[in-house]
Amino acid sequence: MPWVDEVAAIVWAYYPGLENGSAITNVLTGQANPSGKLPFTLPKRLEDSPSFINASVEGNRKVHYGEGIFVGYRYYDQKAVEPLFPFGHGLSYTAFEYSNLQVPERVAQGEPVAVSLTIRNTGPVAGAEVVQLYVADPEASLPRPPKELKAFAKVELQPGESQTLTFELDPRALSFFDPRVMAWVAEAGCFEVWAGSSSRDIRLKAGFELV
Repeated sequence: MPWVDEVAAIVWAYYPGLENGSAITNVLTGQANPSGKLPFTLPKRLEDSPSFINASVEGNRKVHYGEGIFVGYRYYDQKAVEPLFPFGHGLSYTAFEYSNLQVPERVAQGEPVAVSLTIRNTGPVAGAEVVQLYVADPEASLPRPPKELKAFAKVELQPGESQTLTFELDPRALSFFDPRVMAWVAEAGCFEVWAGSSSRDIRLKAGFELV
């Protein structure tokens, strides 16, 4: 989108159907507050895509998928590449405040991790926000992405209204597949929980120890 800075706004409309005109009109006139989020990352250049160097085809029979676990936002985070629009991005006619992220200090192996946070609509109109919960494992014995999406929730709030959201991360949310033992493994150590409005708009962070 080389013209991205030349326009006042961009509306991305998925699967519009017969009521496409009415839906977009409602958004543009403020009758509806947009609340969608991008399910992928939009790069600034095709060369920034993690699949760019792997997109070769041999004899129209073989396609190489060489990205491994570093696909999508994981690649952009790992390589510190600035995207055009990040995974999970989406604007609104209102604003949301994140606060009071709570996680336990210590969690036993095999036990779920209880996470809660408060979100408040600080803007002038009703709206919906998709709260995204990422987990980071900075001390893993094998390479892992800087963070991975593990939970999300959509909440609708009136102006000034707040709500506490609760999540329960199961042991799989902390695990990675270890080919050395051919099993999913959650290693003891320090983990971080990141809460944000997109993969690049992280509002809160908290840590815990898996023992």
